[in-house]
Amino acid sequence: MARATVRALAPLALVAPLALVALTGCGGAAPATAPSTPPAHIAAASAAPPAPSASASSASSSAAPATAPEPAPAVTPLPASEPVRVRIPAAGVDASPVLGLGLEADGTVQVPSVADGDKIGWYTKGVTPGQTGPAVLIGHFDTARGPAVLKNVSKVRTGDEITVSRADGSSAVFRVRELEQVDKKRFPTAKVYGDTARPELRVITCGGEITDGHRPDNIILYADLVG
Repeated sequence: MARATVRALAPLALVAPLALVALTGCGGAAPATAPSTPPAHIAAASAAPPAPSASASSASSSAAPATAPEPAPAVTPLPASEPVRVRIPAAGVDASPVLGLGLEADGTVQVPSVADGDKIGWYTKGVTPGQTGPAVLIGHFDTARGPAVLKNVSKVRTGDEITVSRADGSSAVFRVRELEQVDKKRFPTAKVYGDTARPELRVITCGGEITDGHRPDNIILYADLVG
């Protein structure tokens, strides 16, 4: 799996390497016996309004604005507690245990291995799900072995729930507010990793049609804590 050459200097500076390192391994030549992979695009009705600089290859550049879900209710942030299980019913995801993703010795961000394609990883240098700020989860859409844990991300819609079970026995329930598909070269660093005033969640995977052995886009789910 390829690794980014950018070194992490601060939490926000980790965005670029994380977006590239964690997800550039998606795709590749799958074995002839591997099951077919579902569509690697978000639904037009679930996409955010396109940004002026969005890539023409990204779904968000041509999708109609999504109907905004009900505003997330005010909730009390949770204390720190590591995630142990992630459930996204709309995508058929029920992943446990959750991998811890830190930094390699060279300053690049660790990524789930191909062997762990059925697992979700949590970026440990950020907040835990439920704390104030953007907690970040990462999973493969597919690998050289075939479809992976987030293979059905295209089925997720705004308003769907994501439940993260935590080590302290509590659960953090998030509601998807927005889905975005962007060219990896235009990854929205500040939007994904910038500080927030409330507990939020990001789920990141790959998308787009395979080009030169890799998927060119990132699909990002933005969700707010609701319970």
